[in-house]
Amino acid sequence: MLNKLKILDFTRLLPGPYATMILADLGAEVLRIESPYHPDLLQTSPPFDGDQSAAHQTINRSKKSITLDLKSEEGTEIIYKLVKEYDIVIEQFRPGVLEKLGLSYEQLKKINSKLIYCSITGYGQSGPYRNRAGHDNNYLSLTGVLSYSTRKNERPVPMGIQVADQVGGSLHAIIGILSAVIHREQTGEGQWVDISMTDCTFALQSLMGSGWLTQKINPKPEEHLLNGGVFYDYYETADGRFFSVGSLEPSFRKQLCQALEIMPFLPYSFSEEKDEIDLFKNEVKRAFSKKTFNELKEIFSKFDACVEPVLTFEEACEHPQVKERGLLVNVQKNDGTNQLQIGSPFKSSVFKTTYQHVGVKPGTNTKEVLLSLGYDHQTINRFIEKGVIRSAD
Repeated sequence: MLNKLKILDFTRLLPGPYATMILADLGAEVLRIESPYHPDLLQTSPPFDGDQSAAHQTINRSKKSITLDLKSEEGTEIIYKLVKEYDIVIEQFRPGVLEKLGLSYEQLKKINSKLIYCSITGYGQSGPYRNRAGHDNNYLSLTGVLSYSTRKNERPVPMGIQVADQVGGSLHAIIGILSAVIHREQTGEGQWVDISMTDCTFALQSLMGSGWLTQKINPKPEEHLLNGGVFYDYYETADGRFFSVGSLEPSFRKQLCQALEIMPFLPYSFSEEKDEIDLFKNEVKRAFSKKTFNELKEIFSKFDACVEPVLTFEEACEHPQVKERGLLVNVQKNDGTNQLQIGSPFKSSVFKTTYQHVGVKPGTNTKEVLLSLGYDHQTINRFIEKGVIRSAD
């Protein structure tokens, strides 16, 4: 669907690369610009499939890669040539870094006025924290999310996925870029998209935040509808496993009580009195604790109650819904074998995702790209000798 989009990807680690992976899955041509001297930390993240990080091979699938010393005049000149053809740039440097290298939006749009330039940073291009370092848990902390995403009197726990990085950074960057593409198609005008992972994470709090902004109700652990304040929660089984209960609507609450054989307690589930809310929740807790994980799976398979088992990742991969939706795919490696990866979640009546290859080693396509820009072999070899580029071969 996006096969007319050509993207220069200056990003590292997760937020930017995950965004460009999705764009590549949807058909965009993505060219990664990587340093010859400072490898992306994702390349060294275990586990490894052969001599490469499996995560790196997934996040960077279907993308090409060149290595460039952006501090060199020759490296900058190569980018200037690429920007004439690749009219979307996504970068993840701290504010001002690319400007010093002659690669800011203002500098590059002089070469291509239709350029769409997306910057993903922790705190955005303005504000007192614009130059401050940060990671996912920092953004979740500063936005208030972690203060009520925990149990009472317990410390916050590290998330299993990077919410601020991927939901805050990656997905909002994609929305910004594709919105800019539509605007460009209508007006011929490019633009600079400023994505702050902190901004976007803060904005995700539409439900919890509205309570404070209108009624000065500060969100607290286990005191609200969706953070454990009612029976919407996780419950332990007799053998130490867990189930999620999301039976919010009346019809689902009824089926929950029927499945657990606690129908006399159903009226308490509608109460707004804390004692009665606690009474119902404790009864649900007691009912779950009397049966094993497998017994409860069998029971709830017969009820549509918004109750599901908490699966391990291994179990999730074997779930029939995951299999039916095609969420596990084989992607070709450079040796001709395949690697099993999580596939694209996008389904369309007019488009089917294709996966060209797993993420390649940095610089795999350097010579190929430079030859396409008109550089000859002699010049390319001179670049290699000067350290401007580094080829993977």
